[in-house]
Amino acid sequence: MAVTPYRLTRVVRTLTSEVYLIWEDSRRVGQVDIHYADDIIHATMLLEEDLDKDLVDQLVKQLDRDIVASFLQDFERENLLVTVCRGNELYTYSDEDGDDDNDEVSW
Repeated sequence: MAVTPYRLTRVVRTLTSEVYLIWEDSRRVGQVDIHYADDIIHATMLLEEDLDKDLVDQLVKQLDRDIVASFLQDFERENLLVTVCRGNELYTYSDEDGDDDNDEVSW
């Protein structure tokens, strides 16, 4: 089993979804949103930097092994769909009062 240099940290969990940040040491390299339905699990992995295909494949396997399989041990693996995208966070919007020195934009 290949070991990736990444760790997944959950930031949100509902009855049918989870959001994880992907870290390499103290540097955030992406985010994964996972949605659980009756017969399929759909994940969107947004990477903030270029990773070679082998590392992405290992990261998807890590997601399956560490998150999905621990949540649903009897889940059919062929019903896991992971879409991998490349992008960067531009803004974070929140309805909390914030100061002008952070990256959050309040409305």
